[in-house]
Amino acid sequence: MTDTARLRSAAVWGAGGWVAGVLVLLVALPLVAGDRLPDRLATHWNAGSGEPDSSMPLWAATAFPALIWVLLTTVVLLALWRTRGSSGPASGWVGATLGFSGVMLLGTQASIVQANVDHADWREADSVTGWVLLTLLLATALGGAALLTGRRAPAALPAVAGPTMEIPAGQRFVWLSRTSNPWLQAAAAVSGVVAVAAVVASVGGLVGSGAAPLAAPFALASVLVLGCSSVQARVSEKGLEVGLGPWRWPARRWAAEDIASARVETRTAAQVGGWGYRLSGLGTTVMLRGGECLVIRTRQGKDFAVSVDDAERGAALLNSLVGQGSLR
Repeated sequence: MTDTARLRSAAVWGAGGWVAGVLVLLVALPLVAGDRLPDRLATHWNAGSGEPDSSMPLWAATAFPALIWVLLTTVVLLALWRTRGSSGPASGWVGATLGFSGVMLLGTQASIVQANVDHADWREADSVTGWVLLTLLLATALGGAALLTGRRAPAALPAVAGPTMEIPAGQRFVWLSRTSNPWLQAAAAVSGVVAVAAVVASVGGLVGSGAAPLAAPFALASVLVLGCSSVQARVSEKGLEVGLGPWRWPARRWAAEDIASARVETRTAAQVGGWGYRLSGLGTTVMLRGGECLVIRTRQGKDFAVSVDDAERGAALLNSLVGQGSLR
C-alpha cells in the first residue's frame, strides 16, 4: 500500500468514526431522557420572545436530526472518497463540513432535550439561546481547525542521508522497538472508569437517567487515548510497520521501495504540537516521549517519525534496504 493510499484509508476511517459517533449520540440523547420529557418536544423558539412556538413528537425529534445527518454525511463522504483522502484543500473542506455540521446537530439536539426535560408540556420549555450561541462557537472553532489542518500540506522534501549497516546477502532480519506513555495510559483508564461509572449509576438509579449520555464522550476518549498511548515499530525485509495501541492497530506500513531514506532525529512534544499522533510542520509524528525518533522520508517527500528506542539501528536497516533496492 502506498503512502497516499494509507492517508486515504486513515481519512475514511476517521470520518467514518466521527459519523457513527454523532449518529449514535443524536439518537441516544432524547431516548435516554425519554421518561423525563413531555409527549411532544419544543423544537423551535420565537427569535424575538425566546418562547417555544413549534413542537414534534419524541420519535420525530429523535429521527429528524439523525436523518439529516445521514443524508448530509452520505454526500460528504462521497466527496471524500472522490478526493482519495488527499491532504489538500478538498479534504480540508470535507473535514470542516463534517466537524461543523456534527457539532451543530449535536448541540441543537442537546439543547432541545435540556430545554424540555422535566416539563409536562412543550410550551413550558426553557429558552435555548445560550445553548445555541455556545454550539455555534464550538462548531465554528472545530470546522475552522479542520479546514486549516486539511490545507496544511507540506512541500515535498529531498531525501536526507542517515546511518546504514551491511546486511549479508540472503540473511533475514527483524528489528522491533516499543514505547509507551504511562500518563496517556492512566488518562485512558480514568476516562474508561468515568464512562462505566456513569452508566452503572444511571442504570442503578443512583442518579438521573440523563447522566448516561455522559458515558459516550468519556468512553470514546478512553479508546482514542489508549490507542495513542503505545507504539511498536517493526523493520523487516518488507519495510517498516508502525502499529498503535495495545493491539498494534491501526497500523501504517511502508514497503522499502516507498521509502527514500531514514534517519534519527531528536524531537520534543512542544515541537510537534503535543502527545500522541500529531500533524505539524515537521510532518506526522507519533510522539510518546521526547528524544530520539526514527524518521523516514517517503518517495513523495513526506516525513513520518515515531519516538522509539534504538532508532539508529532501525534507520540503518531501512537505509540498507533502500540501498539494496536501488541496486537491483
